[in-house]
Amino acid sequence: MKKIVIASQNQGKIQEFQAMLSPLGYIVLTPKDLDIHEDIEETGTSFLENAILKAQALRKSTDLDIIADDSGLEVMALHGNPGVHSKRYSKESTAEANNQLLLNELEGISDRRARFVATIVYLDRMNHIHHFEGVVDGTILCEPKGCQGFGYDPIFEVEEFGKSMAELSMDMKNQVSHRARALHKLIHFLKESNENPHL
Repeated sequence: MKKIVIASQNQGKIQEFQAMLSPLGYIVLTPKDLDIHEDIEETGTSFLENAILKAQALRKSTDLDIIADDSGLEVMALHGNPGVHSKRYSKESTAEANNQLLLNELEGISDRRARFVATIVYLDRMNHIHHFEGVVDGTILCEPKGCQGFGYDPIFEVEEFGKSMAELSMDMKNQVSHRARALHKLIHFLKESNENPHL
């Protein structure tokens, strides 16, 4: 079994990575498992920069392979905001306040196109950086719908389903979410790397 560290303490995210990586022969560890308690400040201007910051900060404490990710919502009419500030968009930094602020900013605006973006960085033991992006296109609704999910899910209608992300079952969301799509690309890369070690 190969060990890999995920730069996160989010239990849902950790379980998702474990479920996907275990069949490939990976033991997924967290910084806590390695007694690493560094709080990493996300100062990047893009999801990729923030994911690289997390991975490189963890590299100072371990020589294992590392996975880090960053994600958020981009709204076209708001020039890509909230973007990297998605979690802390409102002063309250709660999902309800973030959603309400976004709805207020889009009031009277007809262009409500948006997308969820996730970037996963894989930092190998040779310090080579590989990155994978997952995107879900959609529109911002005028009011919340559904009770599944979290964050902006209730106000984000997924283009291909015509339903809010919060109206999808968790099984479906875990198949089509932006992070799931980025994770599938990572899985494909790791499978190829394991089959062809010199890639």
